Amino acid sequence: MSKTSYESLGKILVIIPTYNEIESLPVIVAAVRQNAPSVFILVADDNSPDGTGALADELALSDSQVKVLHRKGKNGLGAAYLAGFSWAKTHDFDVVVEMDADGSHRAIDLPVILAALVDADAVLGSRWVKGGEVVNWPLRRKLLSQGGNFYTRLMLSIPLRDATGGFRAYRMSALDAMDVQSVQSEGYCFQVDLAWRAVQHQLRIAEVPITFVERELGISKMDSSIVKEALLRVTVWGFEKRNAQIKRLFKKG
Repeated sequence: MSKTSYESLGKILVIIPTYNEIESLPVIVAAVRQNAPSVFILVADDNSPDGTGALADELALSDSQVKVLHRKGKNGLGAAYLAGFSWAKTHDFDVVVEMDADGSHRAIDLPVILAALVDADAVLGSRWVKGGEVVNWPLRRKLLSQGGNFYTRLMLSIPLRDATGGFRAYRMSALDAMDVQSVQSEGYCFQVDLAWRAVQHQLRIAEVPITFVERELGISKMDSSIVKEALLRVTVWGFEKRNAQIKRLFKKG
């Protein structure tokens, strides 16, 4: 799909948070530039001790469409994206894309996500809709992801098949409507939080199939605390939603 299918969206920024991604960063930057030549890239580095930030600076010196945001320390994925959103707004971008640095999000899927945004406010790259898939995941990881998304649909009564996925695009106007700077969630839960806010604000949300490839370079940052946070927050949001529904019923009665 050519860039002409989404050029009407305006200025597009792909935000790539990094922490110790010195091996994979050049690969993903090159892939994004090849598959979506018109977009800009913001590397949001959390002061990586392996030199990722310095490498990002070198990439930016050789390519005017690559920018770098240096952060003081490792504050989590959610905080990195929020900083990236603020940077994008300050620099007058119309669209932001969330994308991992480790290669699990394929740059070849980026134009498809952007094309879908032409008729939407938010587009989620989905592993669990028809045509989506995961590569090199053990059964346990698949069940964890599918189970988490099923629980999210059940508790929040939302139609999304992959609310936890991290490859997605938003119009800046959608982020403004969702008041994203008030988000305090991290990890999987950060993604669920944004999807939940988009649903609550009745934004146009599309899901498009992607292929998720388990990282081949670097070390995964997934741990049990990320899963526990998502489970707890989704449960709380679900009970809050039902409590609000019950209160409305009593008022009507």
